Amino acid sequence: MTAPWRLVGVLALVLAGFGSAWQFQDWRYGRQLAEQAKLNGETLNRLATAGADAQKAEQDKRLALEQKLATSEQTHYRKLSDAQRDQDRLRDRLATADLRLSVLIDADSASGCDVPKATGASGVDHAAIRARLDPAHAQRIIAITDTGDRGLIALQACQAYAKSIGGM
Repeated sequence: MTAPWRLVGVLALVLAGFGSAWQFQDWRYGRQLAEQAKLNGETLNRLATAGADAQKAEQDKRLALEQKLATSEQTHYRKLSDAQRDQDRLRDRLATADLRLSVLIDADSASGCDVPKATGASGVDHAAIRARLDPAHAQRIIAITDTGDRGLIALQACQAYAKSIGGM
């Protein structure tokens, strides 16, 4: 009878050994899982912080670009209004005969004409032969230059915009 009790005792010892090994493995794996969860949480926090920093940087870039574009738009509007004001002033001076447009005439082709030479020392062309333009023609020329000025101002604004976008 001693043999079955001995077998039961050995079996109890083996089962106790398996149970304690099982418990030890549970503690060890539990600690490893806790460390992994902690590392995973830290990684997620770093990623969230990096994402927030990147979003803030992009928002700052966007705000800077919006400010540049607003400044560029104000400059463009000011140039356009200045050009319009100058053209209006020139058009008014032409309409009131305060200002007359004239063109230089080649001396060889005007030899048979009785167009008077410019008088006075205030001329830039040093006694060249000039012909006055009809006020209606002068108005059309001013309208053409006004359109050209507006086109150049718009082109400069587009180039400034493209340069600011290309630099970003």
